[in-house]
Amino acid sequence: MGSLGAIVRHPDDVYPLLKLKMAARHAEKQIPAEPHWAFCYTMLLKVSRSFALVIQQLDPQLRNAVCIFYLVLRALDTVEDDTSIATDVKVPILIAFHRHIYDRVWHFSCGTKEYKVLMDQFHHVSTAFLELEKNYQAAIENITKRMGAGMAKFICNEVETVDDYDEYCHYVAGLVGLGLSKLFHASGKEDLAPDHLSNSMGLFLQKTNIIRDYLEDINEIPKSRMFWPRQIWSKYVNKLEDLKYEENSVKAVQCLNDMVTNALLHAEDCLKYMSALRDMSIFRFCAIPQIMAIGTLALCYNNIEVFRGVVKMRRGLTAKVIDRTKTMADVYGAFFDFSCMLKSKVDKNDPNATKTLSRLEAIQKTCRESGLLTKRKPYILRNESTYSSTMVLILVIILSIIFAYLSAKRQDN
Repeated sequence: MGSLGAIVRHPDDVYPLLKLKMAARHAEKQIPAEPHWAFCYTMLLKVSRSFALVIQQLDPQLRNAVCIFYLVLRALDTVEDDTSIATDVKVPILIAFHRHIYDRVWHFSCGTKEYKVLMDQFHHVSTAFLELEKNYQAAIENITKRMGAGMAKFICNEVETVDDYDEYCHYVAGLVGLGLSKLFHASGKEDLAPDHLSNSMGLFLQKTNIIRDYLEDINEIPKSRMFWPRQIWSKYVNKLEDLKYEENSVKAVQCLNDMVTNALLHAEDCLKYMSALRDMSIFRFCAIPQIMAIGTLALCYNNIEVFRGVVKMRRGLTAKVIDRTKTMADVYGAFFDFSCMLKSKVDKNDPNATKTLSRLEAIQKTCRESGLLTKRKPYILRNESTYSSTMVLILVIILSIIFAYLSAKRQDN
C-alpha cells in the first residue's frame, strides 16, 4: 500500500488502495494451470504489475490475445533496449522477430532481471501465441513486423527532428495502438478505429514515458538512450545530457515544458477514441492508462525533479483512477482536472507558455462540450485543507488498533 505519510494526507486513498491490493491478489490467483500460460501471466505480473491489473478488465479470450501481444512487444523492446548488443547482431533480430514468434524453441539471451527470464524462456510465449485464433495471430504478427523494422531503422539513426520523434513513437507505441484496435475489432466487440486515433493513443503514452524516464535513459550503461528530439532540446543546451546538471536547471525545465506541450497535442484524439468505445471492459482497459498519462504529465510539467529522480503519481491516486474510471464522464473529468493542475503551473515567462495554455484550453473545451463534467465525482483535485479531520482521526484510530493487535500477538508468541 502507499506510505503512511501519504495515507494520512490523503485518507480517502485507503479504500481504493485496499481494493487494488485485493485485485492484485485476485490476479495472482487467476493464473492458468497450463505451464506456458502460467509463465505468460506470471511474467506479465513481473514486467508490468499495473498492466497485469488493467488487463483483468478484459474477457478471457481477448485477455489472452492482449497478454501475448504485450509480451511479444515487450520482448522485442528488450532487444532494442539492450545497449550491450552489437548493432550487426541486433538489427537482424528486430527485423526477423515476427517470424520467431512462430518458433516454439527460439530464444535469445539479453536484457536483465525479469526481462532476461522472458527472453531465455520465450518459447512459452510462442507456444501460447500458437494457441490463439488465427485472426489474433495475424494482427500480432503484422504489428510485430512493422515495429521491428521501425526499431531497426532508429538503431542506426538518432531522433533529430520532431517528425523523427513522432515517427519513432509511432513505431514503438503508435503501432501498439493500431494493434490493440485490430484485436478489439477481431473480438467482435468494437468497430475498427481510425488509424490516426489509434496512433495518438500510443503516442500519448509513449511521449509521457519518454519525458518521465529522461534520467534513467540518459544514465543507461554502457550507452545512453536518447529519445528527446534534437530540434527541441538544442534550443536550450548543447548536449542532451547537459539537462541533468544543476547549472542548467532553468533551461532544463523550459525544455521539459516544451516536451510536455508537444505530448499534449495527442490528448484530444485520445478523448475522441475513447468516446467511441462500446464495450465497458475494453473502455476501462484503454481509459485507465490514458488518465495515468495526463496525470503524470501534470506532475512532470515545470518540475526539476524529472532531472533528479523519479516523478510519478502516488500509489493512492493510481488506485483511485483504477477504481473509479467507469464512464466517459470520469475520463473527461480526469482530463479536465489534470489539465487544470497543469495550467496552474504554467509560468507566463516560459518560452512556450502561450502554446501550452492554448493546448490546455483546447482539452478543457472538449471536456466541457461533452456535457458530462457535472456527472462525475471530482476526485483528482482536492484542496488539502478540505480533507476531513474526522477521516484522519478514524484512520489514526484504526492504525492504533491494528498496531495494538499486532503487538499483543507478538507478546503471545
